[in-house]
Amino acid sequence: MVETSAKRVLIVDDASLVRRYYRDALERAGFEVGEALNGVEALEKVLAESFDLLIVDVNMPQMDGFTFLRRLRQQASSISSIPALVTSTEARPEDQRAARLAGANFYLVKPVAQDSLVAHATIMCGMPA
Repeated sequence: MVETSAKRVLIVDDASLVRRYYRDALERAGFEVGEALNGVEALEKVLAESFDLLIVDVNMPQMDGFTFLRRLRQQASSISSIPALVTSTEARPEDQRAARLAGANFYLVKPVAQDSLVAHATIMCGMPA
């Protein structure tokens, strides 16, 4: 297996256009990107693969982003501490508070500009700006 120094990001969003938009920006910036359509699929992926950052939508079928983050944070392994950036169209302060309580490290309101996404991902992965 070949080791890579690229940081790995998992995009968790049910909208294919959003995933593609995020993927394009992150890959251009040198990140390796995985995708999940909902919280169920995301939980399976983080249990099977290594990620440095999660970018999580809130409103998704099967398992929403908040439920996914709460379950992730309850894990008794290193996956419970993967940084999570929540993106949502919900912009009220109580939505941001709910994200933090679920385990989010940061919250961005959609639409998220690609340069902002990359800047936040870079910082959250501990990479030099």
